Amino acid sequence: MEENNIAVYLFLGFLEAGKTQFIQKTICEGSFNNGQRTVLIVCEEGIEEYDEEALAKANCVVRTIEDKSEMTSDNLEKFLVETGADRVVIEYNGMWLVNELFEALPDDWMIYQILNFVDATTFLNYNQNMRSLVVDKLNMCELVVFNRVDKNTMDTMEFHKIVRGVSRRTQIAYEYTDGTGGYDDIEDPLPFDVEADHIYVEDRDYALWYRDIGEEPKKYDGKLITLKAAALGNPKFPKGVIALGRQIMTCCVEDIQFCWYVTLCDQPMTDQPQWFNATFEVAYKWHKMYRKKGPVLTVKSLEPCEPPEQQVATFY
Repeated sequence: MEENNIAVYLFLGFLEAGKTQFIQKTICEGSFNNGQRTVLIVCEEGIEEYDEEALAKANCVVRTIEDKSEMTSDNLEKFLVETGADRVVIEYNGMWLVNELFEALPDDWMIYQILNFVDATTFLNYNQNMRSLVVDKLNMCELVVFNRVDKNTMDTMEFHKIVRGVSRRTQIAYEYTDGTGGYDDIEDPLPFDVEADHIYVEDRDYALWYRDIGEEPKKYDGKLITLKAAALGNPKFPKGVIALGRQIMTCCVEDIQFCWYVTLCDQPMTDQPQWFNATFEVAYKWHKMYRKKGPVLTVKSLEPCEPPEQQVATFY
């Protein structure tokens, strides 16, 4: 993170998930309190209240956003200026999409860490009835903490599968009702051999491959990959660049989108998807379409083929 940027610590989760207690303890304890002035921006108020007197002793001041319409770049910048804070902690409203916050952040505010807190006693119900909001939070966080987990009545494998269905990157931690805690150590081997020089990805595994190369592109650098995908062109693309990918559904029909990576190919494509058995080499490098480093695919062969039986890929 650049020296002049403002560090933002973001805490996600639905109401009564344990965010407030954790934030209060974290700000007031020595490891986090290094003398910097902190502004805590609270976007929802639950039963648990902050001890503002204790926070003040830790050089932290609280500001509140009561309505989503108040979450603007100007308001956030005003909080920073009027408090003289050096860093920001945000307790986010679980019913608001994370991208709505990202769009409102001032340009020099940089997300430093994202933690997601979950009440294990209500999680499965939320996942069933508000799946898109659950996916939104799991997709963004580095660590998800399941609170109030009863070892005798709850199967953590259910939680594990739901999290891994969204992200293989996110760490999972459990806080048990008996006062103990621990990290999820269940291994999820990929359904293809990522160590092979030439990787073959089955149709059913496309979404897993797409997510994994996006999360850990370096391990695919120099690899040859064969899979079935749709290719299309766009007049706005640089010459010799096409989109190679597939539609992916993360949680529901409404979120289906064409997911692709920058692909170098001399063969011209229309703006309508054409299906191919594609073989390409991956390079992890900078490309102007990413504006950063990312997986750049160089086509070795494109063999026209019929679409897969299930054209929309999923993580399940």
